[in-house]
Amino acid sequence: MNRYYRMLFTCLVLLIIIATGIFMNSRGDRLAGHVEPDETIADKGEKLVDTAADKSTIAEEVRLDTEALIVYNIDDVRGHLTLPTEGNHETRITWNSENPTVITTTGEVSRPASGSGDVTVTLTATITKNDVSATKSFQARVRELPKEEDYAGYFFTYFIGDRFINGEQIYFALSEGNDPLRWNELNDGQPVLTSEIGEQGLRDPFIIRSPEGDKFYMIATDLKIHGNGDWNRAQRSGSRSIMVWESNDLIHWSEQRMIQVAPAEAGNTWAPEVIYDHTTNEYVVFWASNIFENESHTGNARQKMLYSKTRDFYVFTEPQVYMDFGYSIIDTTMIAHDGKIYRFTKDERDNSASTPYGKTVFQEVGNSVLDTNFELIKEGVGNMKWVEGPTIFKSNTENKWYLFVDEFSGRGYVPLETTDLNSGEWVMSSSYELPPHPRHGTVIPITKTEYDAIYAKYVAAAKT
Repeated sequence: MNRYYRMLFTCLVLLIIIATGIFMNSRGDRLAGHVEPDETIADKGEKLVDTAADKSTIAEEVRLDTEALIVYNIDDVRGHLTLPTEGNHETRITWNSENPTVITTTGEVSRPASGSGDVTVTLTATITKNDVSATKSFQARVRELPKEEDYAGYFFTYFIGDRFINGEQIYFALSEGNDPLRWNELNDGQPVLTSEIGEQGLRDPFIIRSPEGDKFYMIATDLKIHGNGDWNRAQRSGSRSIMVWESNDLIHWSEQRMIQVAPAEAGNTWAPEVIYDHTTNEYVVFWASNIFENESHTGNARQKMLYSKTRDFYVFTEPQVYMDFGYSIIDTTMIAHDGKIYRFTKDERDNSASTPYGKTVFQEVGNSVLDTNFELIKEGVGNMKWVEGPTIFKSNTENKWYLFVDEFSGRGYVPLETTDLNSGEWVMSSSYELPPHPRHGTVIPITKTEYDAIYAKYVAAAKT
């Protein structure tokens, strides 16, 4: 019986201790980490439940970011990759490469030599938040470098103007061999690429060949003026996006995609162009935006040149101001030569006695793409007024450069030429046959393989 009472007493004491939350050690101290008098068992339970809920939420966030993680062009790697380092739910992403000599953990790619075959590399991402993590692997197919070839002709992409119902779409032309002043329009003079998204108009197409040589990116202005003629709207509440395509051969093109690059204060995104920055291994995309004082697009505004960087034309850095001269400028284009960058831009001011170089193109030179100290070489390039949309390219056969300028109030594109980029002196080509009605676009050199394939698809096929 005594044993029974002793057991009962012990149980009662334990119940009292639990109810009061007081735990003592042999010296009579409360044990750390246990329930204090002002913290009930219920409170402690709620904390445990909250902690479990938090961990469950974090696990779900890690799962979502793992599921959403993608690497663009992973099945056809021809340039550096964008490997994300953050997820949408503040997760941290780190990378491991099975072969860091081919693909580093930050996405730099060293492609196999031409003729050595493609290489497959496993990339593994670890997605982490607090003490919860997950992994995801990608199989990257890295293409061997292309065979080097001499240039054998030129490829021309352009639009033909808002006077035509289908003029604000993208047209192609092919040079007659290595003659940059004589051209065959392609696709029977009809647009090759048309837009059914955004404003459904395409202007100012610009095309760039990748530094590796076997991939092309084309971007264009998202703008439709035909049928409305509203240039005020186009600059105040126009598109903040550019249109993007890519190709490996100038014949087969990806689906069009629309990428917003301009900030909320921008009223438009005009004449986007690209130059590759070898110092950072990125493409620098630049364009003109009418920048207002606020996101409501009220107050004063002027056209400035902005830029953003990308490796893949999917992921872009936040836009930054590139050129701001205190007055509106548009249509910048650039070319690299002998370690210098030569830059051409339209002065958008009215042409008047006080601004005699308004509506003309000026030329500058700098040491790098993002040099902040470009020097003026020439205003009123070619002694031509009412021109815009310059595009520049080097001859494939001689030490000569061509600058096409868009005489927007008259003939459209006309060619200027020089043998000395530093001089700023440009003269009109004495004889030329451009495609009908070409407006702001791009000319790039192409190899014989590329030339022959384009000729076979468009020119030879049209003759049969």
